[in-house]
Amino acid sequence: MAIGRFPSVVIDCADAGELAKFYGALLDWTVESSPDWADVRSDYGQCISFQQVEGFQPPAWPGQERPQQMHLDVMVDDLDAGEVAVLQLGATKAEHQPGTTFRVFLDPAGHPFCLCIS
Repeated sequence: MAIGRFPSVVIDCADAGELAKFYGALLDWTVESSPDWADVRSDYGQCISFQQVEGFQPPAWPGQERPQQMHLDVMVDDLDAGEVAVLQLGATKAEHQPGTTFRVFLDPAGHPFCLCIS
């Protein structure tokens, strides 16, 4: 027996609304914001939430001084096209790239995420 329908991920950040706009554009999901919280939702019910945290410090990837704790893998058909798109949205490409079938980026708040070949 399932307790819930969809898992939700909550990501700490310095500006919940701005980070939700980034992921909303990346995933083409709807953005809903309030002063310290924001959600991005798909048409089919999936949700990622963003919680504004005072004094937020982004992870220091790939080091462990401030570990990443979690990251999102976003599936794409074309890594090059995906890279161009996320850079235009405000992501930065991580200096350390440990693989060839995926690329690591940092969202505008500094969280690592990967574009992966689907």
